Amino acid sequence: MERIACKMKASVERVGSFSSRKLRIPATAVLIAGLALSLARSRSVHAAGQNPASQEETVQRATLSNGLRVVVVRNTLAPVVSTMMNYLVGSNECPPDFPGTAHAQEHMMFRGSPGLSADQLSEISAAVGGSFDADTQQTVTQYYFTAPSEDLKLVLEIEAIRMQGVDDTDALWKKERGAIEQEVAQDHSNPFYLFYLKMLQALYDGTPLANSGLGTRLSFDKTTGAMLKKFYDEWYAPNDAILVIVGDVEPQEALAEVKDLFGKIPAKTLPARPEIHLQPVKPETLNIPSDFPFGVAAISFRLPGTDSPDYAATQVLSDVLNSERGTLYALVPEGKAIFAEFEGQSLPQSGLAIALAGYPRGADSSALMSEIHNILADDIKNGFPPDLVAAAKRHEITDEELQKNSVSGLASEWSQAVAVEGRRSPEDDLEAMERVTVQEVDRVARQYLNLNDTITAVLPPQPSGKPISRSSFGGAESFAPQHVKPVPLPTWASQALAKLTIPELTMDPTVRTLPNGIKLIVQRESVSDTVSVYGHIKNNSDLEVPQGQEGAGGVLDQLFSFGTTTLNRIEFQKALDDIGADESAGLDFSLQVLANQFQRGAQLLADNELHPALPARAFAIMQQQQARYVAGQLQSPRYLADRALDEGLYPKGDPALRQATPATVSSLTLGDIKNYYQHAFRPDLSTIVVVGNVTPQEVESVIEKYFGSWTASGPKPPTDLSPVPLNNPSATTVPDKSRVQDSVMLAETLGINRFSPDYYALQLGNEVLGSGFYASRLGQDLRETTGLVYYVGSSLNAGKARSTYEVSYGCDPPNVFKARTVIVRDLKAMQTAPVSAHDLDQAKALLLRSIPLSESSVDSIADGWISRSDTGLPLDEPIIAARHYLILTGPEVRAAFAKWIRPTGMVQVVQGPNPQ
Repeated sequence: MERIACKMKASVERVGSFSSRKLRIPATAVLIAGLALSLARSRSVHAAGQNPASQEETVQRATLSNGLRVVVVRNTLAPVVSTMMNYLVGSNECPPDFPGTAHAQEHMMFRGSPGLSADQLSEISAAVGGSFDADTQQTVTQYYFTAPSEDLKLVLEIEAIRMQGVDDTDALWKKERGAIEQEVAQDHSNPFYLFYLKMLQALYDGTPLANSGLGTRLSFDKTTGAMLKKFYDEWYAPNDAILVIVGDVEPQEALAEVKDLFGKIPAKTLPARPEIHLQPVKPETLNIPSDFPFGVAAISFRLPGTDSPDYAATQVLSDVLNSERGTLYALVPEGKAIFAEFEGQSLPQSGLAIALAGYPRGADSSALMSEIHNILADDIKNGFPPDLVAAAKRHEITDEELQKNSVSGLASEWSQAVAVEGRRSPEDDLEAMERVTVQEVDRVARQYLNLNDTITAVLPPQPSGKPISRSSFGGAESFAPQHVKPVPLPTWASQALAKLTIPELTMDPTVRTLPNGIKLIVQRESVSDTVSVYGHIKNNSDLEVPQGQEGAGGVLDQLFSFGTTTLNRIEFQKALDDIGADESAGLDFSLQVLANQFQRGAQLLADNELHPALPARAFAIMQQQQARYVAGQLQSPRYLADRALDEGLYPKGDPALRQATPATVSSLTLGDIKNYYQHAFRPDLSTIVVVGNVTPQEVESVIEKYFGSWTASGPKPPTDLSPVPLNNPSATTVPDKSRVQDSVMLAETLGINRFSPDYYALQLGNEVLGSGFYASRLGQDLRETTGLVYYVGSSLNAGKARSTYEVSYGCDPPNVFKARTVIVRDLKAMQTAPVSAHDLDQAKALLLRSIPLSESSVDSIADGWISRSDTGLPLDEPIIAARHYLILTGPEVRAAFAKWIRPTGMVQVVQGPNPQ
């Protein structure tokens, strides 16, 4: 739930997957996400086209008599609403020696309140199909909920009840303590989190800002329900909160609902907040071994906070230093680093920034650190090009407008601006940035990037020990979960959720196949004045890359950043900067641009996709980098864990088991890369989705103009793997010295595919088993009731020819087999007894009412259409699926699980300490 911890977890999963099964150097943005550096940057827009409504027309503000501040932002992308209740209290206000109090209270808000039990909260949340969670930061604790717009009142009822009271009993805290301590173990298994934690402690020693907010096991063991209730009673008040509502709602009506539900909650006299007195930074060098296939060298600085007059200039400075035309990024094309970035995080009182770069296993980290240091020193001394400063501002304009393309993202953006930064709106920061001069950027660089007062860090990669295979899964456990019986819902919830209906899709795309075979899907959407292009080429390197050339796809992917046959790397990036566009090319390609620059953006995207330069010198550099990266990947615990899972699932010699090695990468020629490009990059395997403030006719004209010359010769290459036999059960442990918590994967192959009649019954049953937070059986049995795990999830992954069923969880080593026993027992229960009418209706509601949420961001809309096109499904498949779900019965779900799921046939892979 904690924001930093969640971002860390997400990054580990993505960093480890760059890929778990396909070896490629990671995208740098993935790594940065792992550092949990959420930039508090806000932007504005000045663009032409069919202009969306002005802020005056779409934003309503109010302050209730009790002090609750409310902001309602109308966004009609989908019939969805996101609420964020921002309590202006965080880890800064935690008592001494109890650094996780705010985080613990955040958890307890999901354990129930007077008038709303935890079970009722879970049932209501699942029934509306919503996404709800929370995070704890230094200065704010946020509770966010995304649901269908028609359910806004339900969401507000929940937040109003929780503002009036919470069940902070010792009994409930004892249950939740197990889960939060598992979260602590999970984050302390993440080298990037450990780096972030130590960096905070070094930069802000002696102040509350040194506390990440996560907390410690030792302090949680000493925490009591009474302590948490005292913290809640002191800080959780309407006059210490800001409610942000974003979505397809009428602002005045939403404000009226808020006043009715929250208006009578009394204000409180708030305690004094702790004072923050920053001390001079004491230089320090950190060494944190990691389990990643690469090393990281980093230099950290303390910057002004959001309340400083220099904040805007430092944000522009960060953008300039992070430019792909900048001197720091030049380390990558020069072959001195596998990625290089400059990113930052800001709080009101202070901020921080990190210059970091990655190096292959075995490379000299000190040499790379010196390179970073010298680059920054030269930039500070010589100043920055005016062109890069202007480009940074243009990108900020585009980025601000793009925020409107996600309902929940826009809610987060507004919450950051008004609750964390204390602004009136997200536009305030950009207005300040627009006034920043080149001279100011040079000044703040000299003033704040003091290379004598930095925290430097090296995260060297350490290899895994040899995987240990077992013939059994550990000793028998006697651990019987007790399923919670259905609970009656409050009247205000039961009446609203009584009926299951199939929602309508609000998107109505235009679909056409172009003469060269490109499938073009267009949706006009004027919620923002942007155009987003998403392209995908159906591919499978396991089937398409010639034997002995494994790794060709990874090398080719890196070469797209070196420009085109007409524009070199710098010229191409400048052309993008000139229009404030973000672009990427490859088997998956994309463009985000303001609507009035769509044609130029599409021209650049097509030039990069169809005419990549593929220069010989760049090939030699990237080949060497890829070979060294692969050498590290083959020893990394995450890769070995995923490799063990694949080897357990698929027969020897299966194409899915092909892997790149340093030898196969080193043997590649530039001719091999060009041949692979010609073979795999075909228009007749491509889907392009365009969503934005542009007509279908204009899109078709532009795409045909720039992509129409793209041709393919010969038959299409195979891209679909063939069916495989059912796997045998097995167990493997992959040692990982950097982890204190085990990451466990259970998986098995299934005898069905995506088009099998039983697919929908299995998917519905999986919702009963593993979705809906505490409302799911696994959530109840493993997290809510016992605290054995922090997270647990299950998924049915069905393809055209082969499918898998997977369950994953994280827990302490002594709990691995206990948790597995519960999972197997719950799977068997699905096979032996029909799902109750209550559980079935709850799962159906979750699936049906989540359909609108799938259209609540432009990214998710495009991802859904591309995925369905790739699989051969109709674009309106969610509605087709909903009709199936609505009529399925409990016996049909039981029969499908009994026929296809093998509870004792799982492949088990544990990454971390040896299970006890």
